[in-house]
Amino acid sequence: MNKIAIIPGDGIGKEVMDAALHVLDSIGLKFDYKFGEAGDEYFEKYGIALPKETIDLVKSSDACLFGAAGETAADVIVRLRQVMNLFANLRPVKSYPNTNSLFDNLDFMIVRENTEGIYVGQEEFIEDGAVAKRIISRKASERIINYAFNYAMENNRFKVTCVHKANVLKKTDGLFKETFYNIAEKYPKIDKEDFYVDATAMYLLTRPESFDVIVTTNLFGDILSDEGAGLVGGLGLIPSANIGEDAGLFEPVHGSAPDIAGKGIANPIAMILSAGMMLDYLGLNTEAHKIDLAIQEVLKEGKVLTRDLGGNSSTMDLANEVIDKYNEI
Repeated sequence: MNKIAIIPGDGIGKEVMDAALHVLDSIGLKFDYKFGEAGDEYFEKYGIALPKETIDLVKSSDACLFGAAGETAADVIVRLRQVMNLFANLRPVKSYPNTNSLFDNLDFMIVRENTEGIYVGQEEFIEDGAVAKRIISRKASERIINYAFNYAMENNRFKVTCVHKANVLKKTDGLFKETFYNIAEKYPKIDKEDFYVDATAMYLLTRPESFDVIVTTNLFGDILSDEGAGLVGGLGLIPSANIGEDAGLFEPVHGSAPDIAGKGIANPIAMILSAGMMLDYLGLNTEAHKIDLAIQEVLKEGKVLTRDLGGNSSTMDLANEVIDKYNEI
């Protein structure tokens, strides 16, 4: 039985986590859940956002489900990514029916380098301002680009797009672009292309259906993936995965939403889809696919929806509807 670390975190993280675990239990998937604490509330009590006990729990588990963090997000989720060497951040952008999606035919993956770039946090004040260091290594570039091409091969994707700003960041992004084309030679069946990040931001609005797999650096991937979420109805529908050599952490990309926390009205879909990505990671591909199909049916039917989706149903009402649709498939 797989050991799964559960970190509900703050705000609606607890509620959507309960909903996701209810779905997994109700469809017959049994895991050994071990709960850990982290986030704003823990910081207020103990003066630290991510205790060593939680880090050790994640390290000893087969996978981790994470709910949401508030103001301490950088000290919790970014720290976990670094400690666990979760180098690949996967952010799917997919159109679902009966949502605020601007397009009805999108299905692409953003593969974001997760360990370096400007998010290494090496900043310092200088006499008249501040300086931040941006680190792009050949090793990390090769690792994330190989991951993107392998993902494309394993998931019947036809093209990988490299996103950079090599015309200005000539050394760091120049290295990333050069590495991309060197590695691309090993994958002759996969189409390859590259765009500047500003052009990509425009193309995501004007022709997003042309993308299949995007691979990019840490900050660019962070920004573009939120733009992608806006294309398909918002952060409440977007899951994510953080993958390392021998570890995986799965989380929705929405925040802790303190304004609605405790009201039982949060949309659990992103959390349930994140659990589905965990199932894929653990090799339970059929179950993961059925969860995705069940969510599509719930949204298409439109009878049980949370307020952000135009309905009046509760978090658990929506989770139970997903279970019902899953059992009908």
